[in-house]
Amino acid sequence: MKFLKLILICFFVTTHVFADISPKEKEALVALYNSTHGDYWNVSWDIKEPVSKWHGVIIENNKVVEINLEFNNLEGELPNELSNLIYLERINLGFNKLVGELPSSLQSLTELRYLELFMNSFEGPIPSEYGKLKNLESLKLYSNKLTGEIPVSLMELTELRELLLGSNYLTGTIPNGISALKNLEKLSLMDNKLQGEIPSEIAQLSNLEELLLSTNQLTGYLPQEFVMLTKLTTLMVSDNNLSSEYITVSGESTLPIGNVNLETAAATMDIEKE
Repeated sequence: MKFLKLILICFFVTTHVFADISPKEKEALVALYNSTHGDYWNVSWDIKEPVSKWHGVIIENNKVVEINLEFNNLEGELPNELSNLIYLERINLGFNKLVGELPSSLQSLTELRYLELFMNSFEGPIPSEYGKLKNLESLKLYSNKLTGEIPVSLMELTELRELLLGSNYLTGTIPNGISALKNLEKLSLMDNKLQGEIPSEIAQLSNLEELLLSTNQLTGYLPQEFVMLTKLTTLMVSDNNLSSEYITVSGESTLPIGNVNLETAAATMDIEKE
């Protein structure tokens, strides 16, 4: 009986150690490797080894939950097969040489909480399908070559804490529906080609700590409602076409935010609280 129990224990330990991810998930990873010239990565994969040994791949309960290949010299386009990594919670491919359009197929990754594709050379629009990623907490697409308008569907990502779309070629206006992003702490739309007025609805983002809107073509005034942003520590709105005639608060031509009195000149409206 003891001998049988020992065999069963050994069997359990062996199957636990050597358990692997599903074939579809492995095929997706191999497709990523092949389409981004994996042989030339800074840290490559030996695809003959178990996936658990592959650099930047995190597995939990035999499922791929994270891919972190930041600064790894990935070059090429993202394959549609990534949509098969349905348990993925985080993907960080920042600081690489990725090109092409952002795959709309990533909408299938409904468990995704962090989508970080910054500092690459992606082109084309931000897929409206990303609005289906309801668990997303961080969307970092800054420093690419993205064009088109900010999809209104992104305003449905109510779990977002970070929306960083700066340093692209985005056009159009800032969606008024941005007020739905109640958990947002960081919003960066700087260095784009956005037009129109700054929506007063941003003032409803009570958790906002950083608001970066500089270097666009925004017009009008800084909304007086911003006095409600008591957690705001960084505000950057310079290099726009904003009016320098600021609204008066308590008879003064400054707009207090938290413990900061903003200067009246739009060109110097980059303030950080200590």
